[in-house]
Amino acid sequence: MEEVKVLNQIISQTIDTVSTSREKIFEIGERSRTEHVYLSKELEQTKQKVLEVIEKVDKSSLNARHARNRLAKVSKEFNNYTNDEVRAAYEQASEFQVEMAVLQQEEKLLRTRRDDIERRLRNLQDTISRAEQLSVQMSVVFDFLASDLKKVGEIIEDAKEKQSFGLKIIEAQEEERGRLSREIHDGPAQMMANVMLHSELIERIYNEKGIQEALKEIRGLRIMVRSSLAEVRRIIYDLRPMALEDLGLVPTLRKYLENSEERHDLTIHFKHFGIDNRLEQHFEIALFRLVQEAVQNALKHAKPSEILVKIEMKPNQVMVVVKDDGIGFNPSQKKEASFGLIGMKERVNMLNGSITIHSEIQQGTSILIQLPITTV
Repeated sequence: MEEVKVLNQIISQTIDTVSTSREKIFEIGERSRTEHVYLSKELEQTKQKVLEVIEKVDKSSLNARHARNRLAKVSKEFNNYTNDEVRAAYEQASEFQVEMAVLQQEEKLLRTRRDDIERRLRNLQDTISRAEQLSVQMSVVFDFLASDLKKVGEIIEDAKEKQSFGLKIIEAQEEERGRLSREIHDGPAQMMANVMLHSELIERIYNEKGIQEALKEIRGLRIMVRSSLAEVRRIIYDLRPMALEDLGLVPTLRKYLENSEERHDLTIHFKHFGIDNRLEQHFEIALFRLVQEAVQNALKHAKPSEILVKIEMKPNQVMVVVKDDGIGFNPSQKKEASFGLIGMKERVNMLNGSITIHSEIQQGTSILIQLPITTV
């Protein structure tokens, strides 16, 4: 009994630590997002100021050229002008020259500020991405620690299977980290490297070909940055779709399935029936993860050409069906890929629901999930 009491204390302390750490990570992410919004606005304002100063520099340069031409004419025909006219020509040429120098210095400072803001935005985006990733991982750990471990024990028959289950969790986490690492390396990281090279090229083009050619390159650079930002947002969306909190379950599921359909080049049908009320946030997240896991299992193991996802919401119950036309499997045989199904069963049990899995070799797989719900 004493050992059990000590173990419960350790688990309780661990859960509290994980919960506190998760909240701190969330706070870091929120502060970074707030600063990101502020700097994005400042960046747009700075870019506008750069364009305005460039226009002023061009205008001042034209005025200075006219003043120099006037001064050259006065100097050449010195005897034809009065002392006041000669002095005015010199002063005007000097005034325009000083004005142009001041504007060029202002342009340089604004460009430096713009580049600094862009670097800070990239760093903030990286911080936000890391915070989102860590938050998801901490949530997985928290859910696992806070769940009833006896239910896991009922599924896993002996110590060997428990050990295998733990190893599968680690393998899945490492696989997810590897996937994210590859996506970031092949996507945003490569784009950011191109942006750096492109930014160095712009300065050379400006010096050699002038401001107009440099502006063309800047527009191209802006497109590259926008594309990179879209890719980062897609990765963040896969980790934790922000639309789930704003739009709700059904629109977020539809968007996720459309993205999966495009990415994997197959057909995914989505049907929604019944009421369209918002659910409690933890419930919407759980439902999204269940559909996500079922679809990912089908994409990874079933080799389907079509997937059907149906969700029906009733006042006190939600029913989800995920069906594919893939290669199927024998449910009575334990497979390496069954870890995903075990995780789904655990999540359904935590929500006091039921899950039914039917599959036959070469006949596809269908998953039926029924959960009691409360609306908000």
